Amino acid sequence: MPTGDRRILVGAIAGAHGVRGAVRIRSFTADPRAVGAYGALFDEAGARRFQLTVTGSAKGGVVAQIAGVADRDQAEALKGTRLYVAREALPPPDGPEEFYVADLVGLDADRPDGSRLGRVAAVDNYGAGDVIEIALAAGGSLALPFTRQTVPVVDLAGGRVVVDPPAEVAGEQQS
Repeated sequence: MPTGDRRILVGAIAGAHGVRGAVRIRSFTADPRAVGAYGALFDEAGARRFQLTVTGSAKGGVVAQIAGVADRDQAEALKGTRLYVAREALPPPDGPEEFYVADLVGLDADRPDGSRLGRVAAVDNYGAGDVIEIALAAGGSLALPFTRQTVPVVDLAGGRVVVDPPAEVAGEQQS
């Protein structure tokens, strides 16, 4: 996978499963088995390619066989590998209210009054819900919960999101 391509994190190898090279995968797709439906997956650097076949379910994910991985030692050596797919390999969102969070990165971030706040730098999830990070036009960054209240408008076609920071945060942002 060329390094400039947009990639989407779809899973992570959690460890070996059995003695014949199968791995447990934490799937980050809506349907856990779909982690194997997008074709070749790549590591974070885009240097290693993985062709996998989902063979079953496991607690918190799926069991899969990776082409070329034939024993437990090889499977265990892959533990922690994050699995990515090219954004273009994913189907389009189902409707106007749906989107991939990766598509938000780089969009302008405006306040409700139309003034510029900054640009979306990242959308992460640390376990308690999505967090949107805004690189502020005035310098620095701002991390906010990615909720409909905080981000009431996502306008992919217009290349922007509207961000309405809580009052205790908005008062600190004078740009």
